[in-house]
Amino acid sequence: MLIISQVINNFLYLCKKNNHKKQNIMNTNLESLNPSAFWKNFQLICSVPHPSHHEEKIQNLLMKFFQDLGYNPMKDEVGNIMVSKPATPGMENCKGVVLQAHPDMVPQANNDTKHDFVNDPIKAYIDGEWVKADGTTLGADNGMGVAAIMTVFESKDLIHGPIEALLTATEEVGMVGAKALKPGILKGDILLNLDSSNEGQIYVGCAGGIDASIAMNYSTEPANGEAFNISVKGLKGGHSGLDIHLGLGNANKIFFRFLQKAQNLGVRLASISGGDMRNAIPREANAIVVVPKDKVAEFKTFAEKFAAIIKSELATADPGFQFLVETGKADQVFKLADQHKLVDLVRGLPNGVMRMSNDLPGLVETSTNLAIVKSENGVAEIYCLLRSSVDTAKDSLADMMVAICDLAGVKIELSGSYPGWKPNMNSPILKVAQDVYKEKWGKVPEIKAVHAGLECGILSAAYPNWDIISFGPTILGLHSPDEKVNIATVEKFWEFLTLTLKNVK
Repeated sequence: MLIISQVINNFLYLCKKNNHKKQNIMNTNLESLNPSAFWKNFQLICSVPHPSHHEEKIQNLLMKFFQDLGYNPMKDEVGNIMVSKPATPGMENCKGVVLQAHPDMVPQANNDTKHDFVNDPIKAYIDGEWVKADGTTLGADNGMGVAAIMTVFESKDLIHGPIEALLTATEEVGMVGAKALKPGILKGDILLNLDSSNEGQIYVGCAGGIDASIAMNYSTEPANGEAFNISVKGLKGGHSGLDIHLGLGNANKIFFRFLQKAQNLGVRLASISGGDMRNAIPREANAIVVVPKDKVAEFKTFAEKFAAIIKSELATADPGFQFLVETGKADQVFKLADQHKLVDLVRGLPNGVMRMSNDLPGLVETSTNLAIVKSENGVAEIYCLLRSSVDTAKDSLADMMVAICDLAGVKIELSGSYPGWKPNMNSPILKVAQDVYKEKWGKVPEIKAVHAGLECGILSAAYPNWDIISFGPTILGLHSPDEKVNIATVEKFWEFLTLTLKNVK
């Protein structure tokens, strides 16, 4: 009987092992999806590293792509790429359309994924109804829009009027390209922004934003006690505008909530590093603390209780939360007064939804994301991104941040302000798009505004004549390693785009 039992166990082990291997075989042939030419171009984009501020490779790829097709693309001093395609015969007198997207992507990876975003390609694969990336952001934001533009210019059988492409640089960290765009270069009358993430919806408005950068000097003194590494991890993260209302955990806020209470045990802060992108809800924070030796047991008990409390609070919205306490090393800690100041500052700064819209039910009007907290060389830095669809409300929130920092006696700098995009419900291109969608799919698409920073408001300042709408396929988990794009909606997005171009008169 023992021998039979061992055989059965070995057989079950081998089955489990082989099944695990099958699960690890990823289907990376995106070109097998429809429309094939579209997915071929998206796979080409994934093959080239393209995080914000490291866009040379993707820009070179795009310039060569258009040149190889016989076009004459131009690139301005900040990296915006512009190229035009003549109208098909009989469509020369139609209004000109500018197709706009941004090639840069947000670089985020799971903590157990080793990926160099500056040098490594994105490993995209098919998973049922979705295309995902292996442990990293996918770059569907906004690779979907870029791939669509590439495919439009590549196609020889589409019907359209005069078309221009505008591929803006460094959108994800300050909308650099949009802000630097010079008037008078592009000739079109209509802008189709291809940077939205819900198929079946047409966007006609978005939030503006402003960056807040806070700096606090601190002094240190020798550590005295037992050091521990504290890790807040396992959170979903996500887009700091689109996902800000979902009640997700903010790793920075969680750690400083812990430290505020742990100070009662004499716990001292040695260092903190939480979050890494302004426009991403921070998924992880790593800190080193020092605990008096006679308080270590009590500290560990408190940490376990705290982790259970947060786990319970986030059970629905962010169930993957982890709070790890491990042995660490530290020679210096913050002086106590500076530690208290930083704790009070981070705890006191607002985070999350500040106000919902009165005009559009379910839409966030004003929010702020406490994105990054880090300490190094005697300076603690905090970076926040403030958003609002009402410019005066955005300014008022900024004033609130300034007041808090004044009370704390720390320096704050406001920069990178950009306007929201005000809806135009009488837009002619909106009417065309609605009619096209209804005729093809039998229903009217939703008309929406989005609590995110599309470039439309900035671009319309340089080109006030533009009639603008925004649309795209369904993308979930933006700005996080959970990012994925729904395959069926990509085909609808492509067909909607081509039919809209065909119907512009």
